[in-house]
Amino acid sequence: MKQITRINHVGLRVRDLDVTRAFYDKLGFEFIIGPVGPEPVAIMEHPSGVNINFILNASDDASAENLLMDVPEKHTGYTHIALEITDSAAVESQLAELGIPITETVKLPDGAVFFFIRDPDANVIEFHLPGRD
Repeated sequence: MKQITRINHVGLRVRDLDVTRAFYDKLGFEFIIGPVGPEPVAIMEHPSGVNINFILNASDDASAENLLMDVPEKHTGYTHIALEITDSAAVESQLAELGIPITETVKLPDGAVFFFIRDPDANVIEFHLPGRD
């Protein structure tokens, strides 16, 4: 479909808006609205235009494991969001200052670097520095 122009937003189910909001604030996201709607949903957006809808109906007794990433069975579904960056060393340094651990780092021969963190609900976030063309 030629009419598709970009991803509008990503939806993540979370347990606690206050905890989620504080975490994503650290990453530079700004609170827009919420909770609103029947689910309910809260929305945060990064100045770069990346928009995340937090669906605020996760069970309190839900496992701390990420069903798509942390169990041996490989279930279908979205596994992570990838945020493109311009300086991997700067982002790694900022994450360290914030006390957010990097769970994995991959470096490719073309200079591409990507590394992963987890939010408070174990949702995976990738920071992606493209390689040289």
